[in-house]
Amino acid sequence: MPKPNIIFFFSDQQRWDTLGCYGQKLPVTPNLDSYAKKGTRFENAFTCQPVCGPARACLQTGLYASQNGCYRNGVALKPDAPTIAKAFNEAGYQTAYIGKWHLASNVGRSNEKIGGRFNYSIKPVPKRLRGGYEDYWLASDVLEFTSRGYKGHLFDSDMKKVPFKGYRADAVTDFALDFIKGSERDKPFFLFISYIEPHHQNDRFRYEGPKGSKEKFKNYQAPGDLVGQKGDWKKSYPDYLGCCNSLDYNFGRIMQELEVSGLMENTIVFYASDHGSHFKTRNGEYKRSCHDASIRIPLLAFGPGFEGGKTVKNLVSLIDLPPTFLRCAGVEPSWKMSGQALQDRMDSKEENENEIFAQISESEVGRLIRTKNWKYSITAKDKDGWLDARGDVYFESHLYDLKNDPHELNNLVKSPEHENIRAVLAEKIKVKMKEVGEGDIVILPT
Repeated sequence: MPKPNIIFFFSDQQRWDTLGCYGQKLPVTPNLDSYAKKGTRFENAFTCQPVCGPARACLQTGLYASQNGCYRNGVALKPDAPTIAKAFNEAGYQTAYIGKWHLASNVGRSNEKIGGRFNYSIKPVPKRLRGGYEDYWLASDVLEFTSRGYKGHLFDSDMKKVPFKGYRADAVTDFALDFIKGSERDKPFFLFISYIEPHHQNDRFRYEGPKGSKEKFKNYQAPGDLVGQKGDWKKSYPDYLGCCNSLDYNFGRIMQELEVSGLMENTIVFYASDHGSHFKTRNGEYKRSCHDASIRIPLLAFGPGFEGGKTVKNLVSLIDLPPTFLRCAGVEPSWKMSGQALQDRMDSKEENENEIFAQISESEVGRLIRTKNWKYSITAKDKDGWLDARGDVYFESHLYDLKNDPHELNNLVKSPEHENIRAVLAEKIKVKMKEVGEGDIVILPT
C-alpha cells in the first residue's frame, strides 16, 4: 500500500458545539456529521494555546509555545525550527499550504529574544519563513488583514498577489481543489488548508457569515455557558454559525473531489480548529482564557486507520496532531515532540482519566490543567502576557468542578472545601511545566 495523502482542514476560532455531531441542533454541519459516522470523532479535544499564532506554531513544530518561542501573536517561527513540513519533505511527500499562516512576523516589544523586527502581515511571506512548505504555497501571513468576507488576496510561492472575489472560504477551497487536481500522482501529499472562518473580521469587529446567515440561523439554541451572560453573542451567533456552515459546505467539496479523483481510499483527512470563542463573556475579547469556550475544539478524522464511526472519549490536545500526521505517513520525527500520536489512544479503555495541559498568553501568562472532572488554572501576576513567555511565581486563578458546573460559572479557587483538590492539581501542573522546560515554579493562593 502506498503512503497515504494527508489533508488537514483547519478552521479558526470554532467552538466544538457548532457541529451536529457534538450536539448542535441546527443543520450547520451536515457533511461533517455524515463523515463523523464513518470516521473517528474525538469527544474531548482541546487546544494547547487559545491564541491564533501560538496554536499554529505548536501544530507546525509539535512543541508547546514556550518551547518553540512563538508564545504570542507577532512572533515568527524561526527558519531553523524543526517542522512537520520538513519531515514530510524528507519522506518524499509533496507539501502544500493554503490560507492563513500567522507565523512570519516579529512585531511589538518583548522581553523574550524573538530576533530582529520584520512585518509580513500584509506582504508576501519569503520562503525562509514558510516553515518548509516547498511544493505549493498560497497564503497570507494575517489573512484577516488582506481580505474580508467577500474579497481579498493571498500571495503565491513567487510572492505575487493572487486576488479573489466571492466568499472567502469558497475561494480558499477553490485554491485547495486546484492543488489536489494538479498534484503529482506518483508522490503522496500533505496539504494544510488554513481557513480564517469563523474568526471575526478584525477591522469590522464582527463575524462575517455568508449572505443570509442572520436569517438562516436566527433560531439557534444558545450554548449554556453564554446564556444569561453579556458579551456580543446575541448579535453575532447567527453569522458565526453561517461561517461554520460555509466550512462544512467546503469540506464537502474537498471530500467530493477526493471521491471523483479516486484519491479517497488512500487519503486521511483531519478536521480541527485552533481554539474556540466565548464571545466576550470571559474577558474583553473572544478567547485567551482557561474556559472550555476558549479551549475546547472539534476534532474529527477520516480515512485509513480512522474508519468505523468510532468515538474516542480520552482527553486529547492539538499538540497531539503533529506526531499523528507523521505516524500516518510512517515518519519518525527527528526531534522529541511534546504530544502523543492519536493512534495510540484509539483503542484505549480509559474514560478521560488523562489530562490536558495548555498555556495562555497575551491576556495573561497563564497555565491550565483540565481533567475529566476538574479545570485548574494559574497566572503569573508579575508578568505581562504580551512581553513575557513564562513566569516563576504563579497564583491560583480558577478552579471549576466540571461534573457539577459544566458551564464554568462558579469559580472555586477560594473555596476552603476544595483546598485538597487544588493541591493535587497544583502538583500535576508543576510536573507538566517542568516536562516542557519551564523549570521549578511556585504556586501561591489567589
